[in-house]
Amino acid sequence: MDGEPAAPLRITAVMPRDESPAQQDPASGGRPRVVVVGAGFGGINAVKALAPAAADITLIDRTNHNLFQPLLYQVAAAALAPSDIAVPIRAIFSRRRNVTVLMGEVDAVDTTSRKVRVRDTGDVPYDFLIVATGSVYSWFGHDAWRAHSFALKTLDDADVLRLRVLGAFERAESRTDAEEIRALLTFVIVGGGPTGVELAGAIAELARSTLARDYRHIDPTSTRVVICEAGPRLLAALPDSLSAYSVKKLQALGVEVRLGESVEDVRPDGITASGQSIRAANVFWCAGTEATPAATWIGARTGRHGLIEVNADCSVPGHEGIFAIGDVTVMQDPDGRPFPALAAVAKQQGRYLGRAIRRRIEGRGDPGPFRYRDYGQLAVLGRSAAVADLGWLRLKGIPAWILWSAVHLVLLMGARNKVLVYVNWVWAWLTYGSGARLMTGIGGARKTEAGATGKAAVGDERAA
Repeated sequence: MDGEPAAPLRITAVMPRDESPAQQDPASGGRPRVVVVGAGFGGINAVKALAPAAADITLIDRTNHNLFQPLLYQVAAAALAPSDIAVPIRAIFSRRRNVTVLMGEVDAVDTTSRKVRVRDTGDVPYDFLIVATGSVYSWFGHDAWRAHSFALKTLDDADVLRLRVLGAFERAESRTDAEEIRALLTFVIVGGGPTGVELAGAIAELARSTLARDYRHIDPTSTRVVICEAGPRLLAALPDSLSAYSVKKLQALGVEVRLGESVEDVRPDGITASGQSIRAANVFWCAGTEATPAATWIGARTGRHGLIEVNADCSVPGHEGIFAIGDVTVMQDPDGRPFPALAAVAKQQGRYLGRAIRRRIEGRGDPGPFRYRDYGQLAVLGRSAAVADLGWLRLKGIPAWILWSAVHLVLLMGARNKVLVYVNWVWAWLTYGSGARLMTGIGGARKTEAGATGKAAVGDERAA
C-alpha cells in the first residue's frame, strides 16, 4: 500500500539559531508547547499519541482536512468523491482541548526564539517542533515539463485530473477529426509505482466499462492508456512474480505497458519516450518525489533528494527539540537500508514520536530507537485484482483484492467515510458504474491551467 502525507507547507525564510542551552530547554515556565507542521499520516498520528500529555499542541496545515492519499487516484478516476477520503482536521481533535488547529502557510521558522511564523496569523512559539511536511513530485530537473503534465498529490490535483479525464471524453464526443479524437482519448501515465499502476488501471476500467455505453459518436473502449516506466519492472518494490502479474493484468485491461522507456520530453501535445513520440492530450506524472525544502528552514543536514537526515529517535542532529518524520526524512534500518517512503512508515514514526515526547514531558525513560514493522505492500490492478506482499505471504488476484479492500477500509479515517466508500465499491462492483462523474469547478480549472500553461484548459471547447 502506498501513500504519502498531506500537501506540504512552504517556508520562505529561515532565521539563525541560538545554540545556548537556555534556548534549548523545553517548557521554560509553563506547559510544554509542541508545534506539528503538516497534517498527513505522520503529523496526525504524532498528535494523537501526544494529545493525552500535559502539553499545548498546535497542528498547522495549509488545508483544513486530513487526506487518505492511497485512494486519491479513485477520486481522479471518478470512482469516489473528494469528501469520501478526507476528514476535517478539527473534527479529529474536537474533544482534545489542548490541541489547536491552524490552517495557514508557514512563512519562516525562527530557531533563535523558537517560533514558527504563519502567514496572516503570526508567530507560534514551540518547545518541541515536529516537521511532517511530506514530499512533492519531482520532474528530475525538467521543470518545464510541469506545465504540460499533471501530478496527483492533493484533493485539488485529483479534481483537476478528474476534469481532464472526463473532459477528454466530452470534447472528443463533439470532434470530427479522427487524429484529434485519438489524442483526446490517449492518456499517458509516467511512472510505474503504485500510484501510476493504480491510476492506469482505474482509467482503463472507467473507459472500457463505465463509459462504454454513454456516448453516441465516440467509442470509449478504444481509449489508449499508456504507462511508461524507466525501470525494467512495474512495482519495483514487489517480488518479480507479482510485478509480472501486474503487467499481465493491466494488459488485460487494455493498458499499454512500456518498460525500460525513459521520458525524454513532455509537450502540450504528448511525450517522447525512448525516441518515440506519443501524441496525447493528457500526461499524468507519477514518476518520483523529492522532499519539501524543509531542511533549509532549520539548516538541517540532507541526504538524497533533499531529505532531512534524522537520528534513530527521529530527532534532527544538532537541533535540540526539533524532529522530522515521514517522507521529508531519510532514516535507515539497523542494516543501513533506508525506510521506504510509505504511509505505514510515517504513521509508525508519528505514533512513536508522539509517545516519545510524551514520555520526555512526563519525566519517564527513553523509549529507545524507532523500529519500523513492515506489514507488507499492496496495489490494486482494477476490478477484482490486486497484488499483496506481506513478507511471509504473497497473494494475487481476488484474494489480494479482498485484502486490499479490507485494509483500506480499516485505515480510512471516519465512520462516515468507511460506509460511503464501502457502498460505492459494492455498487461499482455490481453495476460496473462509477459514482462521482460530475465535472465541477471547470471555470476555476480553466483559469488555473491557462495561467500556468498559456493554453486553453479542461472545460474550454477550444482546447485540443
